[in-house]
Amino acid sequence: MINILKRLHHRPPYLMINEVIEHSPQMLSALSLPKGDEFYLLGHFPATPVVPGAIMQEMTTQAAGLLITEYHSPVPDYDSEKTKGWALGVLRAVHTAKYKSFARPSDRMVIKVELIDQMENIFRFKGKITVDEKVIMHNEFSLVNIEEAKLKGL
Repeated sequence: MINILKRLHHRPPYLMINEVIEHSPQMLSALSLPKGDEFYLLGHFPATPVVPGAIMQEMTTQAAGLLITEYHSPVPDYDSEKTKGWALGVLRAVHTAKYKSFARPSDRMVIKVELIDQMENIFRFKGKITVDEKVIMHNEFSLVNIEEAKLKGL
């Protein structure tokens, strides 16, 4: 099983992945289980909370980041707290994103990402999120591994 906190720099309240279901070098499936008290639900929308589209994009980005750090890291056994010098899985582009329905508190969101292309440190993914086996969102996006100094603006 993938240790999420070891592989991702994200921490609550911005960590969106609760559990990894399955993974391989080309695919990762994960769960997000919004309860209703998350920062992104509190004002979106009052009395009718739904997960914002930008947050669904971030969920697929975090799942893809887990796949990169587990299988495609430029350093062996990447550890988000100990490995220095790299920022892995930084969002480079959103190529397409389509939203078909909503996710609400207590929905079991299944996030699946597939690595569809890689050129050096750039990774292109296809992602989708399902609730009750119905696709509510699908997208294509690219992530990049960059030197940590660039992330810090140095």
